[in-house]
Amino acid sequence: MNKIVWRNIGRFVLLMALQLLVLNHVYLGGYVMPMLYVLFILMLPTDMKRIPMLLTAFGTGLIVDVMNNILGFHALACTVVAMLRILFADRILTRGEPVTIDTPGIYSVTPQYFISYLMLMLAAFYLVFFTLELFGFRSFGGVLLATVASTLVTTLLAVLYQYIFLKKETTV
Repeated sequence: MNKIVWRNIGRFVLLMALQLLVLNHVYLGGYVMPMLYVLFILMLPTDMKRIPMLLTAFGTGLIVDVMNNILGFHALACTVVAMLRILFADRILTRGEPVTIDTPGIYSVTPQYFISYLMLMLAAFYLVFFTLELFGFRSFGGVLLATVASTLVTTLLAVLYQYIFLKKETTV
C-alpha cells in the first residue's frame, strides 16, 4: 500500500481514538459537542472517487454510532458532508482550479480557504446532526446555537490538530 493510504489509516485511528475516548465525554454548556473525527473525511484526497468516498464517510459515521449507541445520526451526517465535499471541495479549497491534493490541510492550501472549507463542512454536519437529534426544527434556535457553537469549537480543535500533527512541507 502506498504512503497516502497508510497516512489516512493512521489519521483514522488517531481521530477515532481521540473522539471515542476523550471528546465524546466533553459537553460544554450543553451546546458544544466537539466531533473532531469528521476531519478524517475532510482530509481524504481530493481525487478519491465518489462511491468509495461516500462509503468511507458512511462507515466512519456508523462506527461512531455503534460505539455511542445512537440510531445512525453520525452516519447520515457524515454521508451528507461527503456528498457536499464531492460537490464543493474543489470550489472552496482551490477556487475552482483542477488541482489534486493528497491531504487537504492548512499547509497544502491557503489557510483561509482551508478554514472556510472546515467551517462550511462542519456547519453542514452539525446542522444535519442536531436536526436529527432534536427530531426536526421544533427548537430551531437551539439547533442553530448548538450548530454555531460546535462548529467554532471543532474548527479550533481541527486547526490545532493540523498544526500539531501535520508537517509543514518545505519547498526547495
